[in-house]
Formats: sequence, structure tokens, C-alpha cells
Amino acid sequence: MNEQTLDVLGYNKVIQDIMDYARTDRGKETIHQLKPMVNERRISQLLTEIEEAIEILKISSSVPIHTVDDIEQLITQGKKGLFIRADQFSRVLSFLDHCTKLKRFMKDKEYAAPTVSAYAFSIEDVSQLEETLSSALRNGRVDDYASKSLTDLRRQISELEDRMKARVQDLARGKKYATYLQDTVVSERQGRFVLQVKKEYKSKVPGSVMDTSASGSTVFVEPAEISSIQEELNLYKMMEEAEVERILFELTAEFLDYEHTLMLALDVMHNYDVLFAKAKYCQAIHGTRPSLTDDKTMNLIEARHPELKDNAVPLSIEFGEEERALVITGPNTGGKTVTLKTVGLLTLMAQAGLLIPAKSGSKTGIFQQVFIDIGDGQSIEDNLSTFSSRLVSIIQILEQANDHSLVFLDELGSGTDPAEGMGLAIAILEQLYKKGATLFATTHYNEMKSFAEESEGFLNGSMEFDLETLKPTYRLLLGESGKSQAFEIALKLGLHPQIVEQAHERAYKESGDYKERFSSETLNQDALKRQVTINRYADYKKKKAVGEVKQFDQGDNVKIQASDEIGIVYTGPDERGNYVIQVKGEKKTYNHKRLTLYIQAEDLYPEDYDFDIIFKSKSYRKIKNDLSRKHVDGLILEDEE
Repeated sequence: MNEQTLDVLGYNKVIQDIMDYARTDRGKETIHQLKPMVNERRISQLLTEIEEAIEILKISSSVPIHTVDDIEQLITQGKKGLFIRADQFSRVLSFLDHCTKLKRFMKDKEYAAPTVSAYAFSIEDVSQLEETLSSALRNGRVDDYASKSLTDLRRQISELEDRMKARVQDLARGKKYATYLQDTVVSERQGRFVLQVKKEYKSKVPGSVMDTSASGSTVFVEPAEISSIQEELNLYKMMEEAEVERILFELTAEFLDYEHTLMLALDVMHNYDVLFAKAKYCQAIHGTRPSLTDDKTMNLIEARHPELKDNAVPLSIEFGEEERALVITGPNTGGKTVTLKTVGLLTLMAQAGLLIPAKSGSKTGIFQQVFIDIGDGQSIEDNLSTFSSRLVSIIQILEQANDHSLVFLDELGSGTDPAEGMGLAIAILEQLYKKGATLFATTHYNEMKSFAEESEGFLNGSMEFDLETLKPTYRLLLGESGKSQAFEIALKLGLHPQIVEQAHERAYKESGDYKERFSSETLNQDALKRQVTINRYADYKKKKAVGEVKQFDQGDNVKIQASDEIGIVYTGPDERGNYVIQVKGEKKTYNHKRLTLYIQAEDLYPEDYDFDIIFKSKSYRKIKNDLSRKHVDGLILEDEE
């Protein structure tokens, strides 16, 4: 599988999501390397493991998995001849404890997950190593009783430290240095007992200056009277350090004797980390185990794209028994591309040994190669257009595809002349079909729908569209060729049936019977006027000019040449050939030479239409209506310009 396919179909995002569940760096790296496979037996084994792991998680979500990264580093450190420090052995003890807990944990889950639980039993007994380390270490340091020599040395050190502290305390409380001391409290600096001497008297107290206070007024002096005791203490501490290193070297050697056992335990712990990360992800997407086939058939039941989660509209598709190529049609944003990505991604997930978000009983094929050409492939670096870039991609697919390939082509042939694009699309599909590939393609070309309907091995499909709500349902309908729904949507929004009929005849060279199916009386007149105004109705009748001045009638829609805006004729022409035109609710004056007829009033409005509705305010029309019925004192109708 090439990396582009994995990325475009969203497989790499799925892998990243699984990595987030892993606890170890090594586990994350293994998941990162997970790729789809073609070995059906291996895939089936992985699916079984995940199903069993999910059963374990249902019983207990707290699986005793320990990090393995630092243990491997400690083995390497020991093999280099370096002893493992006491604080590092604390992590070893934690790992050994988890090994024991893991075996006990899996023993209790044997009834629910016989295969997965058995892996833990391959971890050999490490209790002896754990006991040896525990007896020699305590609280992150070598225990006093790790050896008789260490016990004696630390006892001697403790006695010497007590003697030194007592001697310094005697000096602090005695009269000998009383005048020179800042305080009689014995302090400790750098592990040494010191007197707090006033700065000006530091020369009066023989000894070593170990530190100075922040203000500089006090110096901390280790008195010379304890130097002999300190030298003896230093000697014992050197002996202690040597004995600790000897013990740690022995413990490191003992640790390395278990290298094979430890490496096996690390592998088991690592495999469990990867397995339960996959299981937790599959559990989160409500995944089920698909059946695997080598005959390229598939049956996805209420499948969902994992990234869409609960927002996904379930996709059901049974394909491959008789047909090997599916041509999907439907409106933009209707779900065609999501359908391709869902089928492709779930196929890759199944071949990677992952459960898929679909109902139980779903079936997927096994393919050696999956190709996809989708979206805007424009390459700025190579100075290629979208069409050219996509064509380069398709040529590569044509060269590599065979009867073990699954190919997805989105909007095949788009980006160029429709007739030529359609011809290329059909020729490409035919060639890929001859090579034995399993095909999924989306298109807007009507000719491709007809081609799929008439060609053996091809099946039409369409994305359903609800004309009542004017929204796609995102449901795939097999065996049906979809329409763009443009004409039906236009009618629904209020475009005049005559315009839709003319458009249909131009597109399909036949009548669509829209005049009979929809009467103008049932259309919303406000919607009709809005729609006609914004649509550039080019099939109009030009009114003959009278004399030198173009003649327009009130209500005619005219185009203002300078701004390319559409306005409505209010009055005119005057003696200079000027008309008053209403544009966006504002009346402006334009010469007839700057105006072009867009749509005649008689094509837009009934014969007795009241143009005051367009040109006059609501208050004006109300006053006019009141005065037409009766006289109202003080009520005057002022003309609006």
C-alpha cells in the first residue's frame, strides 16, 4: 500500500488515534509501523486477539502493563560493564512486580480470553530475582544489611558523626569561642558540622570556612578540633562507597543472568501494550469483526467512517458478486466522496487486523493494492493544473493496477472539456476493468451513467437527495443512477417552469414536461421574481428600437452596462432619452445607451400587475388604498421618487 493512499483514505489518522492509547514508546512505534496485510490467516489471528482483548477490558479496564523502555536501557547499561544504581533498581523491582501481577491477572481471564491470556504464561518465574533485589535495596538505596561489611561500616560512620556533632556542640556552648560566635546552634554545611562565627572574628576560630551567610555577617567554620575525627570519617565513607559499588555490581550481574527471561517478559509486555491499545480504539468506535474473502466481494452493513463517529450516516453496500465496478452519481456534498473513503478505509482497517465500525455480519475483501485519486491534486512545484496532476496519478494507477487491486476514482474526468473528460473517464474505467481491478468511481457525467447501465460488470449507484428538505440524506442507493437534481431544486425554489423546461431541452434534447408537472399559479411569486432576477435568462425577445432611443416599458429588467447590475425600469424616457431605474431599492437615472434589455416585464408579471408593489413604499400604498375607498381629512398622498 502506497503512503499517499493510506494518508488520503484516513488510515494514518486511525493509526495515530491508536497510538494515543499505547503506554510505552516502543508500543507507539510498533503501532506506527502497522500496515495492511494480505495473509488471511494472520489477519484472522489479529482479529481474534482484539476480540479477546475487548472481552478482558469488559471485565477489567486496568491491565497491569509496565513501561518497557527503561528496562531495555538498563540491560544495555549492565552489558556495557556499568553497575545499575540503587534508584534504577527500583524501576526493575516495579517491572518484576508487574510481571507477577500480569500473570495473575491473565490467569483469572483465561475463561474469557484463552488465546490472549496464554501469552502471559510464557513469562518465566522472576520471584527469586525480585527477592534478591528487595532484600538488598530499600527506599532507593542499598540497605544497611545488604552485607555484614556494609553494616559494620555504616555503624562506624554513625558513631563518628555522633562524636563530631557532640564535640562541635561542646565548642559552641563553651567559653573558648563564646565571644566570637553569632549563635550557639550547631549548623551543617556540605555534610560538615560547623560553628556560626561573626565575620570579624573568623581568624579567631581555627578551622575551614565551609560557607558564608547571605548577608555576609556570618561565616560557617568547621573547627580544627574535629579534623582528626573528620579524616577518620572520610576514610570510612570511602570504604562504604566501595562496598556499595561491590554490592551493586553483584546485583547487576544477578540481573543480567535473567536477561533472556527479562527480554521475553519485555516482549510479552510490549505485545500486550500494542494489543490493548488497538482493542481500546476498536471498542471506542464500536467495531465488529468482518468476514474476510479472497474473491473481492464485500458487504458492509451500516458502516460508518470512524472520524465522523456518531455524525456518520450509516452506509450499507453489498458488492462484488456479479459486478466489479460501481459508478456513483449524485449532487455535490451528497456524500459520494465520504462513501469512497469509508469503503476504502474500512477495507484497509480490516486488512490491518482491526475491527471495523459496521454491524456484525459485514464482509470485506483482501486486496494486494489499494489506489485512490481524489480531490485537488494541483502541483505548484511541478506547474501542473489540477487536471494534469490528476491525470498523472491515474496513469500511474493504470500502469500498476491488476486483478488484486482496489481502485477509487473521485469525479473522474473533471477539470477539462466535458465531452473530452467524459470520453477519457469511460476509456479509463474500461481499461481498469479489463485489467481485473475492483472499481469505485464517482461522476456527474450522464454518459457514464448510461455506460455503467449498459456495460457488463458495472453497477450504477446514487446518493439519495430529499427534494422536500432540499438536503442530501447521504444514503447510497445501489442499482439506481442519480440525477444532479438541479432542475427539481430550481423548481422548488421558484424558478419559472418555462425556464426549467428550456434548460432541460438544451441539456437532454427532449422535453421534461415541467409545464404540465408544475403550474405557475402554484409557485411563490416572490421567490419567482427573486430567482428570475438573479438568473441570467439569455433567451429573451429584444424590443425594436423606435427612432434613435431604445424603448423600455415600466417593469422591464435591464442590465446597466457600466456596473453589470440588474435594475427595473420605473419611468422614461425623457426628451434626452434618460430612464429612471430602480437598483437595489434606490432610483437612479441612466441614458438609454447605457442600458440593455435583460427580461421583458410581460415575461415576468401578469397583465394587470400593480407596479407600486415594486416602486412604492408600504405606507404609500396604504394611503393610496385608503383614499381610493373614501376621503380622509388631512390625509395627503405625496408622490415618491
